[in-house]
Amino acid sequence: MTLRIGLSVDPAMPRFLDLAREAERIGVDSVWVAEYWAYDAFTPLAAIAAVTDRLRLATGIAQLGARTPAMLAMTAQGVQRLSDGRFILGIGASGPQVMEGWHGVPFDRPVQRTRETIEIVRMITAGERLAYDGAVHQLPLPGGAGKAIRSRAETAPIPVYVASLGPANLRLTGELADGWIGNSFFPATADAFFDPIRDGATAAGRSFDDVDRVVAVGLELTTDDPAAIAAAGRRHADGYAFTFGAMGSGTKNFYNDAFARQGYADDVAEVQRLWAAGDREAAAARVPVEIGLGTNLVGPPEVIHDRLVEYERSAVTTLRVGVDGTFDQKIDALETLIALAARAGEQVHTERPTTAEGASA
Repeated sequence: MTLRIGLSVDPAMPRFLDLAREAERIGVDSVWVAEYWAYDAFTPLAAIAAVTDRLRLATGIAQLGARTPAMLAMTAQGVQRLSDGRFILGIGASGPQVMEGWHGVPFDRPVQRTRETIEIVRMITAGERLAYDGAVHQLPLPGGAGKAIRSRAETAPIPVYVASLGPANLRLTGELADGWIGNSFFPATADAFFDPIRDGATAAGRSFDDVDRVVAVGLELTTDDPAAIAAAGRRHADGYAFTFGAMGSGTKNFYNDAFARQGYADDVAEVQRLWAAGDREAAAARVPVEIGLGTNLVGPPEVIHDRLVEYERSAVTTLRVGVDGTFDQKIDALETLIALAARAGEQVHTERPTTAEGASA
């Protein structure tokens, strides 16, 4: 199967609704709206739902702890209804700086919180009476006047995708989620993520292929001049200085841990040290250019094609793409990417052995 292409959309973008419409026209599969400390993720998706017909609409991600699980389910049901069933609920624990600094809620037990939220959302969307006794959530509230309530919204399953990086949360993703939202990902070291997902799926009696594997990348088309490719890779690498230095806390950074498991432990530790010391320029320069090039789609079309083949061979199923530039430049880049993904998919498909019946093995 050819890699599906998703597009990251920010409501702050000029003409973001036009961009979504054009993305649908040229064959983009899904649009993704992030939630951090600006706009919420759901409102822009509702607006996009009103001007599109086919695009899947995904939160990438809604922050756990920012809403109660019931409020999360209610909001998801609203967008699901408005979009005629095209909604994907992407969730993630975020980190202590955002949850405790912005939302004022404790960042604790992220894996357990993720599990319980998925279970509660699925109870609500299945039309079950909401009675839940968890380690994080107890519904109704013990000792209170509340009663177990059943949702009055239309019942319909909503796919739940989980943003996870640590092994325990990756296993949970394989056990419960319909999809994985990943980043910090190199195709060559995909097993650092996919082995725990596979283990979780197997333990739950599921297939690895029950989980849509979504990886975020930046897309930047360049000329075939090596200097141009290196300069673009450097720009993408520089952006990781904030990720390594400012995300998480001084003692725990899930992104750094993910890169460390893929062979970059010394690099991310030094970037974090330089950032903490206040030398942001040196921190950016210390990020290896290989990280910028290896976790994104950077280069001329033929290089992008080869990278797409690598992603498909590694068992990624969806690429969630961020594109910079003017409106027209974004559309041109997406059209090129869609064509390259189709060609890469045909190449990988011909490489795979087939059964006697002609289906892929």
